[in-house]
Amino acid sequence: MSSRQTTLKKAVSLTGTGLHTGRTATVVLHPTDVGHGYKFRRTDLEGQPIIPADVDLVVEVERGTTLEKNGVRVGTVEHLLAALAGLEVDNVLIDIDSPEIPIMDGSAMPFVYAIKEAGILEQAADRQYLVIEENQTYHHLDRKVDMVAMPFAEGTRYTVMVDYNSPVLGSQHASLNKLALFENEIAASRTFCFLHELEALSKANLIKGGSLENAIVIVDKTMSEDALNELAKLLNRKTVAVKSEGILNNVELRYPNEPARHKLLDLVGDLALLGAPIKGHVMAARPGHLSNIEFAKKLKQVWLAQKKNPPVPKYDPNKTPVFTHQDIARLLPHTDPFILVDKVVELSENHIVGIKNVTIDQPFFRGHFPGNPVLPGVMQLETMAQTGGVLILSNVDDPQNYDTYFMKIDNCKFKDKVVPGDTLIIKAELTQPVRRGICSMHCQVFVGNRLVSEADLVAAVIKRS
Repeated sequence: MSSRQTTLKKAVSLTGTGLHTGRTATVVLHPTDVGHGYKFRRTDLEGQPIIPADVDLVVEVERGTTLEKNGVRVGTVEHLLAALAGLEVDNVLIDIDSPEIPIMDGSAMPFVYAIKEAGILEQAADRQYLVIEENQTYHHLDRKVDMVAMPFAEGTRYTVMVDYNSPVLGSQHASLNKLALFENEIAASRTFCFLHELEALSKANLIKGGSLENAIVIVDKTMSEDALNELAKLLNRKTVAVKSEGILNNVELRYPNEPARHKLLDLVGDLALLGAPIKGHVMAARPGHLSNIEFAKKLKQVWLAQKKNPPVPKYDPNKTPVFTHQDIARLLPHTDPFILVDKVVELSENHIVGIKNVTIDQPFFRGHFPGNPVLPGVMQLETMAQTGGVLILSNVDDPQNYDTYFMKIDNCKFKDKVVPGDTLIIKAELTQPVRRGICSMHCQVFVGNRLVSEADLVAAVIKRS
């Protein structure tokens, strides 16, 4: 999968039963625009209120993750979110006609099948990652939970260890070395609970939709014949039996370490609520929904700080440029001294990174803050526009026959001054697919590790008459 944002190619639906409510629910996954993220829409309620998949909206974590906004809830969201995050789908509107996402078979695989049936569509914008640059840790002494997110140059990795002090399970661990393996190695692992939890959950009026078709029940105590009969009534079964390994009703495990893999699945789904996919290695010992959410809240603060200070494109002055000054002069309808981009060091279909060296001999310095020269903000905007123009024209078969005219500037901010001797690193990224010659892009200008200016620009590509 590329680093672009993705959505679905078409809408797709699936129907099942809510684990705790026991209610039939239909989920419809809809394609959406760049930057939409994951949002739930309660179609069974007046006004069809929307609940963003945001960790700050989590209100319950008892045997599942529940979101609430303005009194409207949606529960058991983690398996669906794990499927979306595991398949690297970024932008989806999720319609649900019930307060709970259906449990299906207790794994994420039915959602994976639905997503693959719909197809995954790349969008014209880069995916925005939470890049783990230094260790982020979480520890809870009473629950014996330890979690850490650490830098990982290869992309995304998860490792989970569980230890329930149980002779049936013992210690287990599971790993996901890259997201491309999620479907085959993690998605099919089912939810599980211990027998003593099952009885308590039933008495608490939960798991009304629970069955041996959507959960693994681990028998952690000796069961008499009468107790097995009572359990059968609880599960609406004629009879139940205990496998020698301690699994109820002879359910075959899909993996020897299926419980650990499911804990990893839950972790992926819960961390999807922080608002950005992670580039890093997440390790968790004895995780659960509560610790996942508390850790996700901590990581969200790191993500918000990164958005305020976005990562600077790497510039190696020794590297051969993609476009030289002469190449740029052949693309843009300008001549010196008005070509303000010296070279291009990165280029794809949807983003570009250009370089401008600011020197004291440029003529506008003589009249702009004499004695204390500062690069005019309008010149910074022009460098953004020219860099964006190179991006647009580089994707046209005959660029010499086209010009780019900028139509609108929004959200322009100047954050720091630029002076002679600075080197500008200009990044422009398409925010929407080009439609009818109209291009929308977000532009940023950096000096060193400082963001000095940014703006949203809209341009039209027009053929010369």
